[in-house]
Amino acid sequence: MLLLHNARIRTFDPRQPQASALVIEAGRLLAVGGDDLLRRYPDAERQDMQGRLLLPGLTDAHLHLQHWTLSLQKLDCELPTKQQVLERVAATVKLARPGEWIVGHGWNQNEWGGEWPTAADLDAVAPLNPVYLSAKSLHAGWANTLALRRAKIKKNRRDPAEGCFQRDERGNLTGILFEKATALIEAAIPTPHPEDLAEMFLEAIPQLWKMGLTGIHNFDRDTSFRALQILNRRGRLRLRVLQSIPRDDLEFVLRLGLKGGQGDDMLRIGPVKLFADGALGPRTAAMLEPYVDEPENRGILLMNAEAILEYGREAAKAGLGLAVHAIGDRANREVLDAFARLRAYEKTHDLPPLRHRIEHLQVIHPGDVARVAELGIIASMQPVHAVSDMEMADQGWGRRSALAYAWQSQVRNGARLVFGSDAPVENPNPFWGLHAAVTRQRPDGTPGPDGWYPEQRLTREQAFEAFTAGPAYAAGMEDRLGRLQAGYLADMIVLDIDPFTCETAQLRQIRPLATMVAGEWVWQAEELK
Repeated sequence: MLLLHNARIRTFDPRQPQASALVIEAGRLLAVGGDDLLRRYPDAERQDMQGRLLLPGLTDAHLHLQHWTLSLQKLDCELPTKQQVLERVAATVKLARPGEWIVGHGWNQNEWGGEWPTAADLDAVAPLNPVYLSAKSLHAGWANTLALRRAKIKKNRRDPAEGCFQRDERGNLTGILFEKATALIEAAIPTPHPEDLAEMFLEAIPQLWKMGLTGIHNFDRDTSFRALQILNRRGRLRLRVLQSIPRDDLEFVLRLGLKGGQGDDMLRIGPVKLFADGALGPRTAAMLEPYVDEPENRGILLMNAEAILEYGREAAKAGLGLAVHAIGDRANREVLDAFARLRAYEKTHDLPPLRHRIEHLQVIHPGDVARVAELGIIASMQPVHAVSDMEMADQGWGRRSALAYAWQSQVRNGARLVFGSDAPVENPNPFWGLHAAVTRQRPDGTPGPDGWYPEQRLTREQAFEAFTAGPAYAAGMEDRLGRLQAGYLADMIVLDIDPFTCETAQLRQIRPLATMVAGEWVWQAEELK
């Protein structure tokens, strides 16, 4: 039994918002209160928190754990010019064996004036190594000729379903791949065995603890899930994970008889992931009207309402909700149309209303704003996207950006908001997301003191709820996560700066001093040891 005292505790429990002490036993909070706990539990081990702030642990509600872990070993291609990326590849090639894959992530052609790179660019610096560099959005990739050859992608190959190859005016492959076409290259790159990936997770997860994360909603595929299961069976998984189910695995999951929410408090089955469209960066997000800067382009709709509904009906048989990626306003309308019909299906078949989600909800038509709340759909959004994408959004969507990353509009209409990072698309540090949500500014203060479309800014309380109670609700764990309350799981962080009273610019600089999962300090700064 552990008693933490002399603390400033924000419980997020409306019945007892503040406290100064709490008692932990068997991974749960036994009591939350004041100095009276010192008298009530005289035999408990005591830890003086020296007036520091305790908050519930934070959850990233949209993270790709395998992609993020592997990205820590990839070339960082988030550079301001194409030439700098090529120089980084060239330097890596000098240290690599001929034939060894060179893999990187993070480039964005919009930062280069919209100029798309080519396979020939990479061939010039890496003629003997296959090179594949995923775009920052993860919805496009850049490959050299040898990588295309390894993936058996030739000039006469037809575009795959839900994806395409970029071609020049003569019909030749340029080396740029969009959406599901990227999977052909990724399949040719050696991937770690689940046992190896599990060990890699053990190295990577402490970085999440240091950021204040005690849980994630993982949107990677089966290899990632198997690695997490290995760690959980061995009692070594000390990060709460809600694991999504890829669309392609739904039939297998149904055949096994698995149900939504199965698992334990550390690892449990979450929603089925679908993709309605692409992304803003490569201009594949599906729009009702063309892009401002590409008047012939309305993006790529990958699934319409009918297709989404079909998967939703199948998933509902196993109590599985849907988490549908939707960026553009057309994609979001198709998803909402599907959810409206799916809610009717649940009702007529006496099924409980499942906790369906829209992932990203990046731009929405004015006529669809209120429908998210009306249908009881969770708005799963990533505030860091707004400050990264604001210029691209203005260039591509123009005035439609007034309802891009429109968090306050969703809250005002009564929608449940949950926040994440989409790492490795963005950094998973939740305090970066909190800063973006509250200010709608970049770290340097741009685009100005009021932020980008300031009417969509959130209060600090609203932003924190989207990293605590919101994800707990989305995971079906609101009765034991997201608060510091007796009976709840003992997941918390310790801060020496109060994010509710500090200058807004300080939000992004906050670093936890300690992180607890299930009543155990999984990470502590030196001053707390």
